Amino acid sequence: MDVMGDKATLFETGRFVQPSGEEASRDERDDMGEAAEELRLCLAAETGDAEAMSVLGAMLLRRGDLDGAEPHLRAATTAGDRAAANNLGVLLHQRGYPEEAAGWWRIAAVAGSAAAAHALGRYHRERGDEPAAEYWLRQSAEQGHLLGAYALADLLDHRGDAGAEHWLRAAAERGHREAAYRLARALDRQAGGQEEVGGPDNAVAEAEQWYRQAAARGHRQAALHLGAILEKRGELKEAGRWYLTSAKDGEPRAACALGFLLRDAGDTESAAVWWLRAAQEGDGNAANALGALHAERGETQTAERWYRAALDAGDDNGAYNLGLLCAEQGRTAQADQWYRRAAYAGHREAANALAVLLLQVGDTAGAEPWFSKAAEAGSVDAAFNLGILYAGRGGEAAALRWYERAASAGHAEAALQVGIARLREGEEQEAERHLRCAAGGGSAEGAYRLATVLDARRPPEPAHELGEVVHEKTECEEWYERAASQGHRRAQVRVGMLAAARGDVVEAARWYRAAAEAGSRNGAFNLGLLLAREGSEPEAAVWWTRAADAGHGRAALRLALVYARRGELAEGQKWADRAVELGPAEVSERAGRLRDALREELSA
Repeated sequence: MDVMGDKATLFETGRFVQPSGEEASRDERDDMGEAAEELRLCLAAETGDAEAMSVLGAMLLRRGDLDGAEPHLRAATTAGDRAAANNLGVLLHQRGYPEEAAGWWRIAAVAGSAAAAHALGRYHRERGDEPAAEYWLRQSAEQGHLLGAYALADLLDHRGDAGAEHWLRAAAERGHREAAYRLARALDRQAGGQEEVGGPDNAVAEAEQWYRQAAARGHRQAALHLGAILEKRGELKEAGRWYLTSAKDGEPRAACALGFLLRDAGDTESAAVWWLRAAQEGDGNAANALGALHAERGETQTAERWYRAALDAGDDNGAYNLGLLCAEQGRTAQADQWYRRAAYAGHREAANALAVLLLQVGDTAGAEPWFSKAAEAGSVDAAFNLGILYAGRGGEAAALRWYERAASAGHAEAALQVGIARLREGEEQEAERHLRCAAGGGSAEGAYRLATVLDARRPPEPAHELGEVVHEKTECEEWYERAASQGHRRAQVRVGMLAAARGDVVEAARWYRAAAEAGSRNGAFNLGLLLAREGSEPEAAVWWTRAADAGHGRAALRLALVYARRGELAEGQKWADRAVELGPAEVSERAGRLRDALREELSA
């Protein structure tokens, strides 16, 4: 409750007697001055000076001398001093007589005391009489009383009244740090719900201003939120300073956030210090972070202990992470247990992981409902997995619906599946859109298929001639190269073919060789052709053999011709037989003629 009559009032009532002796310390001078002032007030009070009695009573009340303060305050109240009536109410409230205190506050409030109106409003609110509480708090707030404005805002906010923001702002503008913080929170919520252009940015900027005001006055939660705003904006150094301020004031979430900031900067040792501090204060997120850190170091027992601590702190990620840890160790039964615990608590990724675990042990029927639950809760991976599940059963339409849901959330492989489906349906523009999403998301197959779509639209280029200027690479070539650089074998072959068409034999050989070494029979065949043209037929034969062994009919035909020219007719006949078997039709026909000729030669 407010106490009327502060030091400024005491200074204004008279001059302090300065102590003699220059050696006296400032504290001593202050004590002596206060004693002299108290003596002066006592003397004035004895003569019936109501103002002196009121100020003396307030002085003793602040000191905690309730017995000494009460008679002076009662006497001043009887003389009509409203500040004394308010302070008498405070004294009685401290003594445990709230009803009597309220009576004196009412007298002071009716006489115009904003502080008494505030105290009376709080009294009524504590007793559940909100109409009376609002009336007196409004009286206090409208007189410019800081605490009255905040208490009125708190009451209106509790009721969901839109007028709360006005009074929060009024209190914040006068320096009330909690009001500044709550105003900032309200503006933050508005920014999250606004759709008009510029609205959210303006609200966030104003919220930041009030967070700064509250944080500068020592509000640790305001410092935490200010740090989060700055971190999101990329101002990491200042964000770290506010997180540090908040963490030092005992805010575990700030200590946790500071830990992540330090980890991202590469300082895992310092990060662990702050995570430990936050975890010891019950922050589940920090406990999970410590668990993950120890798991990365191979300290699985310590990791498990921290994951359990996170779970004890009410963080369901602890159970999920315990499931992951057990699954990595091959402890399937325990992984199932932890995944289920997190999934039943609503953890969508745990539900997806549980479904994957059930699929791995052949329980498709058990997996499907967990995939569905996770997907409906917003798990992108679960939506994609559900698509795979339906596709495996032949439910293409249902699979496509789930692929589309996952693709709309940015899942690259789901976008690839949608793109392939649209290509089959002849919807090339829609297919291209999804393939671009897949390729942009890192899918090598998506990049390759996008390149084939773009490649099909290109006009044919004239044959390369010596001295011809090499043109810049087209977009389709860039996508082929992106897929090739990710190890996509067909893309590597295609990039090699495009390089060969430009006359760049070295580049072509590099990509053909990469594809061939990765197991591409077309890559091996084309590398053989390139080597043969360069006069390296023995090495070409090596690659053709690899391609033919992998089922490439043209490579088998080439080998048959090589061995026929060398006079190794039996070996030539063997590869001709293989080429007839592998095809395609034109190869089988040519290989058949060659085989018959070799037979005649051998039998001659």
